Amino acid sequence: MTGQQQVFNLPDVGEGLTEAEIVKWRVRPGDSVSVNQVIVEIETAKAVVELPCPYAGSIETLHVPEGEIVPVGSPIVTILVTAKTEDREPVLVGYGVKVDHEIRRRPRKTDVQQAQVAATATSARAKPLVRKLAKDLGVALDSVTPTGVGGVITREDVLGSAQNGHAPNQGKAPSVGADRQPVRGVQRAMADAMVRSAFTAPHVTEWVEVDVSRTLELVARLRSHGAFEGIRVTPLTIVAAAVIQSVKKYPRINSTWLETSEGADILTHQDVHLGIAADTPRGLLVPSVKSAGAMELPELARSIHTLIETARAGRSTPADLTGGTITITNVGVFGVDGGTPIINPGESAILAVGRILDRPWVVDGVVSVRPIMQLSMSFDHRVIDGALGSRALVSMANFLADPTVEILMERATE
Repeated sequence: MTGQQQVFNLPDVGEGLTEAEIVKWRVRPGDSVSVNQVIVEIETAKAVVELPCPYAGSIETLHVPEGEIVPVGSPIVTILVTAKTEDREPVLVGYGVKVDHEIRRRPRKTDVQQAQVAATATSARAKPLVRKLAKDLGVALDSVTPTGVGGVITREDVLGSAQNGHAPNQGKAPSVGADRQPVRGVQRAMADAMVRSAFTAPHVTEWVEVDVSRTLELVARLRSHGAFEGIRVTPLTIVAAAVIQSVKKYPRINSTWLETSEGADILTHQDVHLGIAADTPRGLLVPSVKSAGAMELPELARSIHTLIETARAGRSTPADLTGGTITITNVGVFGVDGGTPIINPGESAILAVGRILDRPWVVDGVVSVRPIMQLSMSFDHRVIDGALGSRALVSMANFLADPTVEILMERATE
């Protein structure tokens, strides 16, 4: 049976993405496919996404091998349509404009050497987004040694120059035995975001220690309560409730600094979209529980657990990884007491939760051994001044010191 060839181009799967890496093909040439069957996994700057097939037929050609990065709008697969399908748009819409350049491969050593030679004879070459990054970081492009094919300056070149004060590797070959890996997808986006946040938002970090005896008692009681059957309850659940209550008392900590053509605005969010930093095989991801402030404690506990497990399994969607308004990072799981976390771009505060450690603590004038946790909160000083940041942090500590009373008081005022 004869059919018609249909080329499937790489779509923009959300929020103006410009490129993606082909992670894994689920099909091979000759395989039969149906409409909406998943045919490929791609990694964008925000998530690993499964792409469904918009046609029914058989795979004729895979245009891009696994591991290659391609711009949005580029052909990735040709399908021989052998079954009648209605005229329809693919499930994932928003293809964007095709860019006239080739598939970008990881540069080989010879490519790097040729690029460096070419750069000495020509002016600095970089894409608009890379030029903007250099401008934001105060990096002169003429001082950066390019490693991209054809002497193009990449984002990694600019970031390396900003962090080290010189071009990456200073033109030298890697040392013998060194393991060099390309920085791509989510990891590259995270690195860009952290540098951008550190260089644009004036960070202030404060910390406080709190006796969490009653938090641990509450966790134990909830685990045996019928309303929490089958739900994983941890101290992080109570920390999340503490952050949400603090936002209700001090809404300004749940804000975004916006630069406009007429000046700056501060957008205070009505909903709490609570980001939870998760350690995953693909690096640190920060999915967010949407509308967490409207949830009862059982739903909040279930949502946090599901969110983390989904991220660790590599199934987080771009929607999961965007839209957060305030974040919690649990460094205590690594045996760390505290730290100075970097605020996620678009947010104004982040709380680091340290490990719980038995320490001497004065209770009613008597030294006792109590489980102590350190809370460290970084905030954007343009949005949150020291007084507000201090009050918000202390309110979180007070909640963890006696969460049952705090919950009852909150309900009494509703």
